[in-house]
This record gives sequence, C-alpha cells and structure tokens, in this order.
Amino acid sequence: MKNNNKHILFIVLLGLLPLPGIAQDTLYMTLPQAVEMARQDSPDAIAARHTFRAAYWNWRSFKANLLPSITFLSNPYLNRSISSVPLEDGSEVYVHRNQLSMDAGITINQNIPFTGGSLFVSTSLERLDLFTDKTNYYKTTPVVIGYEQNLFGYNQFKWDKRIEPLRYTEAKKVLVETLELVAARTTFKFFELAVAQSSWERALYNYANADTLYQFAQGRYDIGTITENEMLQLELNLLTEQTNIMNTRITVDDQVQELRSYLGIHEAVEIVVLTSDRIPTFHIPVDEALKLAYTNNPEPENMQRLRLESESNVAYAKSQRGFKADLYMQFGLTQSARQLKEAYRNPLDQQLVSVGIRLPILDWGVGKGKVKVAISNRDKVYTQVEQQRIDFESNIIKLVKQFNIQGDKVTLAFKTDQTAQRRNDVARRLYLLGKSDILDLNAAINEKNNARHTYIMALYNYWNLYYGIRSLTGYDFETHQALTENYQLLMK
Repeated sequence: MKNNNKHILFIVLLGLLPLPGIAQDTLYMTLPQAVEMARQDSPDAIAARHTFRAAYWNWRSFKANLLPSITFLSNPYLNRSISSVPLEDGSEVYVHRNQLSMDAGITINQNIPFTGGSLFVSTSLERLDLFTDKTNYYKTTPVVIGYEQNLFGYNQFKWDKRIEPLRYTEAKKVLVETLELVAARTTFKFFELAVAQSSWERALYNYANADTLYQFAQGRYDIGTITENEMLQLELNLLTEQTNIMNTRITVDDQVQELRSYLGIHEAVEIVVLTSDRIPTFHIPVDEALKLAYTNNPEPENMQRLRLESESNVAYAKSQRGFKADLYMQFGLTQSARQLKEAYRNPLDQQLVSVGIRLPILDWGVGKGKVKVAISNRDKVYTQVEQQRIDFESNIIKLVKQFNIQGDKVTLAFKTDQTAQRRNDVARRLYLLGKSDILDLNAAINEKNNARHTYIMALYNYWNLYYGIRSLTGYDFETHQALTENYQLLMK
C-alpha cells in the first residue's frame, strides 16, 4: 500500500509539470499590478474608452452646431434638348435649347438657440451661355440676409443646450467609474485565483501530512495500538487529499485562464497571484462620501438628464398640437447684365416673406392623447429618479459602513488563520504521540482549511469594497485625491 500511494502521488504531481518542448513562463502578480493591467488592456476598459470617445464626438458635434457654418453651393448644368414653350395665345411651339448654366454661392448660417431659428447670409453668381445665339448673361446676388423660424414650435436647440452638457459631463464621470469597476472585477478574478491556488497548496500540504500520518499509523496498527476503523479513516483522508490535488489543480488552471483573458494576456503564461497581508487603514466619514458622490459620480447627472429629457418630450408633444406657423424672411440685392462688371452695378433690392400656418380643426383627440402620454411618462420618470436617488444614497451609506469595519474583519481573520494553523500543528503532534484521536485531528485540519479560506475572502471583501467606494465617490480616500483621467490623451 505504501508503494502504491507514492506511485499515485508521483503520477499526480507529474501531470502538473509543463509538457516537454512547451515553454511556459510564470508571471508573479500582485493585486495593484493586475488592476493596472486591467485598466489598460481588459475588454471592459477598452470598451469604456471607445464609449467615451463616441460621447466626446457627440459633444463636439453639439458645440459645432452652435457655431457659424460656411457652405459652398454650385449646381452647373448643360441643356441641349428640344422642349415646348407656351406662347401668348396659349399655344405651344417646340424650340431647340442649347445652353450652359454655371453658378456658385457661399452661405453662412448661424443657428439661434434662444429662438430656435436660423439666420443666414449668402452671396452668389450665375452665368448663362446660350450657344445658339452665341450670347451670355450674368446674374449676381451680392448679398442676401435671411431668417427662418418655426413659431410656437419645439425648440430643439434650447433643450440640447440644457441636456448635452449634462450628457458629456456624465460620460466623463462614467469613464472614471467604469475603470474603478474594472478594478473591482479584476479583484474578483484575482481572488478567485488566490482561493484556487490556496486550495491547491493546502491539498498538497494536507496530502503530505496525510501520507505521513498514514505511514506512521500502519506501524501502530501492526502492534495493535489503533483500531481498524481509525486506520481506515486515515486511508480515506489520504485518498480524499489525492482527489483534492487533482480537482484544485483543474480549478487553478481554469482561474488562470479567466484572469489571463480578462487582463488581455495572450501568451500562455502561468500566473501566480501574491496576496499581501498589509491593507490601507483609514476611516471614511459617511457624510463626506455622500457629498463626494454627488460631486463626482455620474448618477446625479444621469438623474437630471432623465428629468430634462422627459420634460423635453412633453414640450415636443405639446408643440405638435394646436396652432403652428413657419416664418421665412429674405432681403437682399440682385442684378443681371451681359457683362460681369455691369451685373454688379446698381443692384436691385429683393424681398421675400413667407408665413405658413397650420391649425388642426379636428384630430379626434390624437394630439391631446400624445400630450397626456408624455406627461404620464414624465411623472413616471420623476418617481423613478427619486427612487434612484434614495437607492443611490442607501448604497453609499451601506458600503461605507461595511468598509469601515472590514479592516477589523481582515485583522481578525488573519489571527484566526494563524491560530488555526498552530492548532493543526499541535493536533498533528499530539496524534503522533498518541495523545489525541483521529476526530480531533480531522477537526483541526478542517478548521485550518476554513480559516485560510475565510481570511482570503476577508481580503477580497476589503478590496472589493475599496474599489466599489472609489467608483461611487470618484475619490481616493487613501491619498485624498479626486479620480480623473487624461481625456485629451484618449482622443489621440
């Protein structure tokens, strides 16, 4: 039996070694190193940066829409055809057309957010060549000033001016928040691997102890100082630890792959995580955390934006019912002549004023119904936002309170782990001396295993709360600095 056990252990341990011809490096990694790698190369971080870039260019488009735009217009055409021309007596004749028209114009347009209208200034030049008569004409429009406005309608510019700055501010804060959530997700995967590695190391350690105890017990069994039941229990412990070695190693490999994939590591390297017993110790005042959250977290902007968007929808619904009018005004100078310079002399003035009116007489309540729906949706958003605000504050208060005591939990878990280890060593020595039974030994082994797992989970909970609070408050309470990103660098 002794040789058989050693053979089994040899096979198990051999299976854990890299295969011949396959080089596999080992990367030793601390939590801060893993977090930094995730911030740069994890899929979530890359997606967050692309999302911010899209928000940035939407913001740039909104800003550009408030600035003057300059447009060049040209629509030249050649017409060589036969077409009908009406005469004064009402009859028509067919004439041959052979002409070329060329034109060019520049228009400067400026949107007016206050009114929702648009002001424009333009200038243009046209030339018409009649090839049949071998003549040409010029038409000039030195300057035209115009304005168009939707009266009593929906002012998109006014609402965009209130909503878009909130949207961009929210996008910047979301980026910071997401990167902290990336750190929290990395922490989860890091400690998943730490737990797996710890379980594997414990399995190896426990197997070595189980094998030693089993070999020692065989001698005692041969002389009759222990029962067959106790001997079978020790053999069962040995077999269980052999199975644990294989199972925990599979789990380690799975967790290494998970962490490697999330960190963006494409090489087949073995990762060994190094957990530190040292943690930052500081206290977070709840009131300060709430204040910082309302300053740095994107949630307040999100709630305010949802309110404004619901109010905008109500305004749009109201603008679509009742009296509507469109105003178009244009004033300028124009002239035509056979010579270009003559076309700019003594220009004639031109005016154009147009007012379009639409007044629904009977719509069977369609417009009213749309307004009622928009108002109902707005009120629902108000209720949801208020509940969102309450949940937001409650979550911050809960996490801060948990964090403020988590450091003490880590300290207690560490002491428990050390005590359980010593207890296991003592129980093992007492059993070898014949001063305790197998039940006490198994209890000590289980206590040691559970204490180590509890300690690692206490560390995980600490760092998970640490990055969770950073994501909510946008603030590093350890260094007393607001979290931010180099937004301009992201645009390169």
